[in-house]
Amino acid sequence: MTTQPSETSLSPADEAEHDVPAPSPAPADALWVERTGTRTYTGHSARGAQVSIGPASEGAVFTPGELLKIALAACAGMSTDRTFARRLGDDYAVTIHVEGAKLLEEERYPKITGTYDIDLTSLDDDARDRLVTVAARAIDKACTVGRTVKAGAEVEYLFQPEGAGREVETPA
Repeated sequence: MTTQPSETSLSPADEAEHDVPAPSPAPADALWVERTGTRTYTGHSARGAQVSIGPASEGAVFTPGELLKIALAACAGMSTDRTFARRLGDDYAVTIHVEGAKLLEEERYPKITGTYDIDLTSLDDDARDRLVTVAARAIDKACTVGRTVKAGAEVEYLFQPEGAGREVETPA
């Protein structure tokens, strides 16, 4: 069933506030990776999801960098879902392409760009501009992955050798 696009008299900021999904607690389910071969792993969640991870040369696997980019695109999509559904109907179609070249000498992605492939031709110029503004604000407010990357999360690894009975922290 398609909902009819709604007209609104709210400002784009108020509209974004209305459309942003309420914060949900992060799942407490365990996440882990298990080595399956040379530089290849399977990622697991306690909910039963799995993903194959490895270098691109291994074929049908995601690289860790690809997973980062996909997580950003999916998070942006989830953050804007309500915004687009309210204007375009529940059955709207979207593909979010994501790319970012790796800076090899620094082993990082200096810029990641997500591009929405979405049909907005049913909207006039003002409504389209307003919808894009509201969608961007929804991403800025609700995309946990994007907010984490932009803020720069502290990352820590602990090593717990089997049988050691204690954690070994990496040197700072």
